[in-house]
Formats: sequence, C-alpha cells, structure tokens
Amino acid sequence: MTETPKLTNVYAKIAAVQSELAKVGISKSRRNQQGSGYNFRGIDEVYNTLSPIMAEQGLCILPRILGRTLVERSAKSGGTLFYVVVEAEFDFVSADDGSTHTVRTFGEAMDSGDKATNKAMSAAYKYAALMTFAIPTEGDNDADATTHEVAPAKPAQQRQQAKPAEALSDAQWMIISDLIGQTNTDAKAFCDHYKIKSVKELPTSAFDQARKQLNGKLAKIAAELEAAKSNDIQF
Repeated sequence: MTETPKLTNVYAKIAAVQSELAKVGISKSRRNQQGSGYNFRGIDEVYNTLSPIMAEQGLCILPRILGRTLVERSAKSGGTLFYVVVEAEFDFVSADDGSTHTVRTFGEAMDSGDKATNKAMSAAYKYAALMTFAIPTEGDNDADATTHEVAPAKPAQQRQQAKPAEALSDAQWMIISDLIGQTNTDAKAFCDHYKIKSVKELPTSAFDQARKQLNGKLAKIAAELEAAKSNDIQF
C-alpha cells in the first residue's frame, strides 16, 4: 500500500501565521514627517506582531545577505548621506520537520551616520514578511464591529463606468514611498502631478511610470555624485 506523502509542513505554517495576521493586522501607527507626510508600519511593529505568532506556530525566519552596495550622496544641508541597497534571502523554516521556503527581496535605506545598512536589512525583512504573509493594515475579526450601508444595485453598464481605479498594494506603496524619500521628492508635488490626495491613492496603472521616473531621478543623483567625486580626484 502506497503511503500518501505529507504536505510540505512549512507552507502549512506560513498559512497558519497568515491566518492569525488576517485577524490582528499591523496598523500604520508611525508617521513620516517629511514633505506632506505619510503613515507607515515600522520594523518594530512587524517584529512585535510576528514574533509571538511565529513562535506559537513553530516557524522561523533565517536571514542571508547576498550583496550590498553603498553610494555616498550630498544632503541639502551640506552633509553626507550614505545610500545602501542590500539583496537578501530569508529562509522560512518549519521547526517540526525542517522543511523550508526561501524568499528573496531587496532593502534600501539612507542615513547620515552608520545606520544605513541596518535600516536596509530591516527594510528587506519587513518587505519579505509583508509580501509572504499578505499582512493587512488592520485586522477585521469581528463582524459586529462594523455596520455597512448597502447602496441599491446599479445596472451592469453603470457599475462598469463607476468602477474606481485599482489602488496600490501595500508592497507597491512602500516601494514608491521609499523612492520618494530616497530622492528627496516633495510628496505633495508628486501627489499634485498625479492628481491624488496621498501617495496611497496612486492607481496601479500609474505605478510603473512613477517607479521609472523616481528610479531615473535616483540614478541621476548617483551619477552626479560620481561626477563630483571624479572632479575632486582630478583637482
């Protein structure tokens, strides 16, 4: 008699953690004070929420840094900023049978001191966790906590015309928000350009264009920095 093979345990545990996080969520309790500002979830909130749930489910996350780049940039105040990008892998490991699943991601950060690499590693971990567990902003575990007023149904043609633009996912929003910060882009000017009230309202249809423009600005900053360094060497 052929024995039915067991499902890879690590995936069952990831699903169990995801199920718990769907109930509690992780709220965006911190606020970036630069430009027009925006709310975000800090790495501490991610650790504090994930740690007890993963411990209960017997799931571990083991990091591995694959690469790191560092570029020095000039701050508007005249100081030096250190821009770091790390490429990292995270092994999600089941404590029961040792089965694993590996997630690869990037982390980017800028700092005027010696914390840029630490921040980049934290960002890589946060993005890996957010995307793997599909962590919601807030939980919705009580049907009695919310009362919804339902509008009358509309004809199919009217529903199609009134369909709003699809909003960014949390992962897409974080990528755009980080690029805005790294390029010192005025968040209000960015929102005015796309005719939105906040970065979160950027439609997915504009995501690729916005990321391309911000990455181009980032590359230009890096090129200007390299040119300035070359001029310093010549003189």
